[in-house]
Amino acid sequence: MDEGPSQDMQSVISRQVTRFNKSAFAHMLGMIITEAADGYARVTMDSVGKTNPHDVAHGGAIFALADQAFGIAANCAGTDRVAVSVHIQYLAPATGSLVAIARKKGDNGQYSLYTVMVYEGERVIAEFDGLALQVLP
Repeated sequence: MDEGPSQDMQSVISRQVTRFNKSAFAHMLGMIITEAADGYARVTMDSVGKTNPHDVAHGGAIFALADQAFGIAANCAGTDRVAVSVHIQYLAPATGSLVAIARKKGDNGQYSLYTVMVYEGERVIAEFDGLALQVLP
C-alpha cells in the first residue's frame, strides 16, 4: 500500500511551498499554492486587477500563474531545477478565479518536462509546457 511521501520529504515540500508562496512576485499577484508533491502542483490566483484593455485576464498574469505551478512542481522535492524553455498556448479568455495544475511528464535525470493546464472552473484557459534543467550543487 502506498503511504505517500515520507515525513522528511513532506518537510522539504512544506519548506519549498512556503518559500514560493512568500516570494514577492507571487505575493503581488495573489498566487497561492494549494497542493504540491514531487512533480505536481496546484496554484490558484484571482484574475481581478490583472486584466488587459479587453477586461479579461492579461496573458502575462496567466503565464505567471502557469510558471509558478511549473516552478514548484519542478523544485518542491529537494532537487533544484531552472526553466530552460517554456511555451504557452492561450485557448480562451478568463475573468475569474484561475487554477493552474502542473504535472511532470518525463525526466531523464538532467532534464524534466512538465505540462501545466490553466482552468477557470472546468474551462481550459491555457496550456503551458516547460522544460527544466537540474542544477547540480
